Parts: sequence; structure tokens; C-alpha cells
Amino acid sequence: MSRYRPPAPKKSPYITPDGMQALQQELKDLWLKRRVVVAALSAAAEEGDRSENAEYIYRKKELREIDRRIRYLQKRLPDLKVVLKKPSQIDQVFFGATIELQDDEANTILYRIVGADEFDHQPHYISIDSPLARALLKRRLDDEVLVKVPAGHHNYWITAISY
Repeated sequence: MSRYRPPAPKKSPYITPDGMQALQQELKDLWLKRRVVVAALSAAAEEGDRSENAEYIYRKKELREIDRRIRYLQKRLPDLKVVLKKPSQIDQVFFGATIELQDDEANTILYRIVGADEFDHQPHYISIDSPLARALLKRRLDDEVLVKVPAGHHNYWITAISY
């Protein structure tokens, strides 16, 4: 059995202004946190035997994770395209839309379509790359949307769209 994994599909390069600001702030915060971790790592290294030094091992892993995230953000941020303008057709679903949906059981659900790098900032955010967002794109008010999920299919009706 091989360990080869195919590369992940490319993420959409779109992001909201708030999402871009949050990622830039995260990068600044990581650089500050990295200084603290490096100082703690050097202090732990001075304590002697590194093979049995739990503080040293922990700080090493923490530094590795911080460096991994910094590298990712430094590569990703220049490629992102901030979407500033609202679409000309505001009765249609596009990037940045907040959509109110109603399911078969008359439950109301609220979603906002955002970029792949910012969907975890709020509980009602969904990535533009998600199956639900792809099914919603270019749909209009009162349209029925059929979404395929691993458990089967879900029907939704678009009851409101705002930007």
C-alpha cells in the first residue's frame, strides 16, 4: 500500500475584505508568537539533555507548527483576490451573499458564502468551494436547490438574499 496522496484541489482565490484583514492580522500575531516561542525554546535548550527535556520537545513542535502556518499564509496571501464590489444583480446568489434557506421541514437556515480561507471564522459561513455554495451560485430568490450530500439529497428554497 503506497502512501501517495493526490494533491488537494486548488482553493478559490476569492476573499472578503474582513477575511483578508483577519488573515493579515493572524500573520502578524504569528510572528509575535514566534518570538516568544523561540525565546522559550532557547531557554529550554540551555537546561541540558534535550532528549528527555519535555519543554524543549514541546517548544520544538510548537515552533514547527507556527512556521508551517506562516509559510502557508506568505504563499497564499499574494494570490488572494479581495472582492469589494457587490454584484449588479442583487437578486441572484454570488460570492459574499448572505442567503436564507428553508428546508423540507420548514426550518430556516442562514448562510454566507465566503472564501475558502475564512469560512471557519463564523458558524454560518460556508466556503465557496463547498457543495452547498456551488449549488446556490447563480440561483435566484424562491428557487429550489437540490444539494447532493453523502447521506442522500437535501432540498432547499431560497427565501432571502442580501449583500
